[in-house]
Amino acid sequence: MVDVLPSILVVDDEPRSLESIERILSDSFEVHLAANVDEAEAILQREWIQVLLCDQRMPEMSGVEFTEKVRSEYPDIIRMIISGYTDSEDIIDAINKGGIYQYITKPWHPDELISKLNNAIELFRLQRENERLAVELKLKPDTLEQALIEKRQALKSRYDWDAGIVRSPDSCMNAICDTIRTVAAFDVNVLLMGESGTGKELCARALHYNSLRQDKVFVAENCGALPDELLESELFGHKRGAFTGAIEDRVGLFELANGGTIFLDEIGDTSPAFQVKLLRVLQENEIRPLGSNTRKPIDVRVIAATNRNLAEDVKNGKFRQDLYYRLATFEIELPPLRERKQDIAPLAIALLNEAMDQLGKRVKGISEEALRCFENYRWPGNVREMQNEIKRMLVLGQKDYLGSELVSPHILHATPEEEEADMALLTSIDGSLKQRIEKLEARIIKETLIRLRWNKTQASQELGLSRVGLRNKLERYGLERNDNIESIEETVA
Repeated sequence: MVDVLPSILVVDDEPRSLESIERILSDSFEVHLAANVDEAEAILQREWIQVLLCDQRMPEMSGVEFTEKVRSEYPDIIRMIISGYTDSEDIIDAINKGGIYQYITKPWHPDELISKLNNAIELFRLQRENERLAVELKLKPDTLEQALIEKRQALKSRYDWDAGIVRSPDSCMNAICDTIRTVAAFDVNVLLMGESGTGKELCARALHYNSLRQDKVFVAENCGALPDELLESELFGHKRGAFTGAIEDRVGLFELANGGTIFLDEIGDTSPAFQVKLLRVLQENEIRPLGSNTRKPIDVRVIAATNRNLAEDVKNGKFRQDLYYRLATFEIELPPLRERKQDIAPLAIALLNEAMDQLGKRVKGISEEALRCFENYRWPGNVREMQNEIKRMLVLGQKDYLGSELVSPHILHATPEEEEADMALLTSIDGSLKQRIEKLEARIIKETLIRLRWNKTQASQELGLSRVGLRNKLERYGLERNDNIESIEETVA
């Protein structure tokens, strides 16, 4: 049985905005569009919606007011606000009244929006699972307790440095996994450094689930996504009336994570004022919620992450030196995907398995030619970008394997390092004119054939060759289509 796509309702009074969001999300989600609140309510009555993505500024009702209404009538739906305005009072109202999961500001990046929606879908699934487990707990607690133990073991295995972090036998990640193995057992703060999408949160979870705190809570917060007041409220909590919109007490993430681990992502984007408050918490191991005079002791391991060079920011006065040393008891730097060429094939297969489970669609593997295209690309978005590309290919694929004809054009046309070397040969003083021309000709023919899905008739027409002439050149240069499949049968067995 094929699972249906996750269902999302987008409410926005701007037609262009609706069209743009639908175009971006339609490959991964079942998207329902509403231009006003009445249309949205009609959809909610007849469709099973998992996530609501609502514009804040609408003529008949604000996004906060509508999410507040949805919260009372459809409490299971994950609610998100999207807005071109960053007024802190709007954000606070959205969090407290509408109970929103995310407040997304315009302009948004497609990959980031898809990632946040996927997280929302996962939260919806976990809520439903939690409700089911709560019912089972009342009926058969002994059985459920054993199931919970098994789930914990599976979770630990998922983030094990040997199994959870996918890599090849000769990967440069092996040394990092060895470091995780060593550091995880010691209760020290860790600073993870690397570009966005390199797997910093995955490593943070591996550190937690292989530590002495593995049976306690792991919580995460993106510190660069919220203004200071909201970030303080999220991390340290607040009392009712502490600020405009604080209509009830709120427990902060540090208190929730007491005894466990807190992951502070994008720590380098925090303001100097917040850095001072965080330093005090780390120095004294206690928090004071906003609006409260009472301090609460905490026992939390802090794992921070950044895509910035914090050491350089310290020199430039952009980041506090004392906080840096508090966070960076141990530093781990994660390499970008372009420096992990040998990991691309196993990563692609692992991500394909995840995509098949999420989308309910099965294939047998990925062609070697598609993987070569992956290896030739620099992946500026790293693993997250590859994850989205494979989902896209899986949705579009009509065969038993994912071939190069499904690869996005900007990846398909990427210049591999070997061909860059060939181009260097063309402009160097070494090699004859004939050798240089032949290398260039072979490259042009190969790129044309891949772009045209190896349709030799079209390729010969575009290149101005006869079919016989093209065939002769393919034989001369040893060019042939490689449709061997990188099998995933062992992986999914």
